Amino acid sequence: MFRQNSDFKRHRVMSWQRIHKNGQKQVKCEVCDKMFRHSGTLKIHMGIHTGVKPFKCEVCTKAFIMRTSLKRHKRIHTGEKPYKCEICDKLFTVNFSLKMHMLIHTGDMPFKCEVCGKIFTQKSKLILHMVTHTATKPFQCEVCDKMYKRKGDLKFHMKIHTTDTPIQCSICHELFKQCSFKIHMRTHTGVEIFNCNICDRSFTQNGSLNRHMRKHTGEKTVKCGVCDKMFAENGSLKMHMRMHTGEKPFRCEVCDKMFTQISTLRRHMRMHTGEKPFKCEVCNKMFTRNGSLKMHMRIHTGEKPFKCKICDRMFVAGRYMKVHMKIHS
Repeated sequence: MFRQNSDFKRHRVMSWQRIHKNGQKQVKCEVCDKMFRHSGTLKIHMGIHTGVKPFKCEVCTKAFIMRTSLKRHKRIHTGEKPYKCEICDKLFTVNFSLKMHMLIHTGDMPFKCEVCGKIFTQKSKLILHMVTHTATKPFQCEVCDKMYKRKGDLKFHMKIHTTDTPIQCSICHELFKQCSFKIHMRTHTGVEIFNCNICDRSFTQNGSLNRHMRKHTGEKTVKCGVCDKMFAENGSLKMHMRMHTGEKPFRCEVCDKMFTQISTLRRHMRMHTGEKPFKCEVCNKMFTRNGSLKMHMRIHTGEKPFKCKICDRMFVAGRYMKVHMKIHS
């Protein structure tokens, strides 16, 4: 407690100077030892360890660690578009979309299609457009396996499967469209009528079996329209396309970093949570990644799979060999 308001103000200034002294991060998380400049930032960070997400959406009950994340999310329900173009009055939900839109007015559209001459504000949009000039159809209907060049065409096609009245499963009470209800029921009845004659794995759909068979045959029928790389499954191509488009649909709620795959986001989250799920059975040391555990195990086994082609020296990891190779260069 402070007797006078001036004493309280002086205390706040001294605290601020102590925290910001030399630009150092002075506030420490007692769980994972990560340092922060502000106690408020630490408080938000602690939500990762406690699992507390105090900011809850009243519409769909989804919860968030930060208020800003909830605010962005709520625009999905409200349709709010707070960012307005001063030239044509078009509205946008996020500031980045407005910035990209402004390039249309400034004429700064540097990405041109060499086939048809169409120009784009973003490289990612040009790359997606280029697919229309190739035979590749990367967008596949999960119901009937029909392929499409553009995502919009697939979306339009999906109306065929989604216009019927939903049916409720009497076992799990989930709702399904009529076209997919029969397929869903096989998960309860155990009916798996399409069998792989190589590994005896069974599937409820013939299309799923056909895709699975490519793993055994090595057949790659799906082609990237940008770099011509081949893939066995449409899902693998879809993931690969993000490398070209720069699309990163998975966002970390803590630091807003974006990722192309949800598995990469999950690994990243361990940096915030301090979680180390992979344990060495020999010395009990814990690791955040399975790959790190595998490399660590070589200390116990003595395995050195990386060999220098010049002097035959062996190494535990490829990066150590690369450093070593500089001796020969």
